[in-house]
Amino acid sequence: MQRGIFAKTFSVKGALPVLNAVRAAGYETTQFNMACVGLPSMPDEISGSIISEINAASKLSDVSIAAISGTYNMAHPNPAVRADGLRRLAVIIANAKTMGTNLVTLCTGSRDVEDQWRWHKDNSSPDAWRDMRDEMAKALQLAEAHGVDLGIEPELANIVSSAQQAKRLIDQMNSKRLRIVLDPANLFEIETKKMRLEIISRAVDVLAGHISMAHAKDRNPIGEFVAAGTGVMDFSHFVGCLKQTGFNGPLITHGLTESEAPKVAEFLKRVLEL
Repeated sequence: MQRGIFAKTFSVKGALPVLNAVRAAGYETTQFNMACVGLPSMPDEISGSIISEINAASKLSDVSIAAISGTYNMAHPNPAVRADGLRRLAVIIANAKTMGTNLVTLCTGSRDVEDQWRWHKDNSSPDAWRDMRDEMAKALQLAEAHGVDLGIEPELANIVSSAQQAKRLIDQMNSKRLRIVLDPANLFEIETKKMRLEIISRAVDVLAGHISMAHAKDRNPIGEFVAAGTGVMDFSHFVGCLKQTGFNGPLITHGLTESEAPKVAEFLKRVLEL
């Protein structure tokens, strides 16, 4: 597995300064965000000069682009908002390969109109699932046309809130382009150690063969997100489960400060060497 980090962790701007910071902190790959080069995360267009800048920076820094963020609220109750998000996602998908990756990360969304990462009571409704599923079908048409994979992440606050629901969506979509980004810290808030291990084992087992990327953030004893290695997560168990399935892709950390990045890189190195 390759150690990676969210590019937005670092405060510098510009492809080369960001990727140099990634490498200096001890990482070999990154989940990129267009905000790092001064664009909106979901831009209206991406110029050839920006693409060339990213490609050159990746080579000079020796940091690969594991994925590019294409997140928008795929379950927003307003169809016009979803349509605008899909239009912008099309820009990311069309340019992903030329920027060095074939994985675009998504958010299955929330009925919350202000925050796509916040739980809403209507998230579990059939209408919310239908809107997200229909939006995903449109996104997959774009992905298949450009030979790009789409990575969804089971998250408690989103429509796809569990590994089982992620597998349900995979089965409904019936597309090899729909992939999984698995972050174990998004599968629970506060659980006993025994339950945490069981939840993680079951999730990896259910989604085996569909996982393209793993995430590494942690939770403290009261359920707050913290940097990997500083909370209650058993990352040796998580990585061990992934290895048993044959997964050897990127392990990308986030939910940490820039100053914490080198220490987390060392922690992940130890975990991966076990």
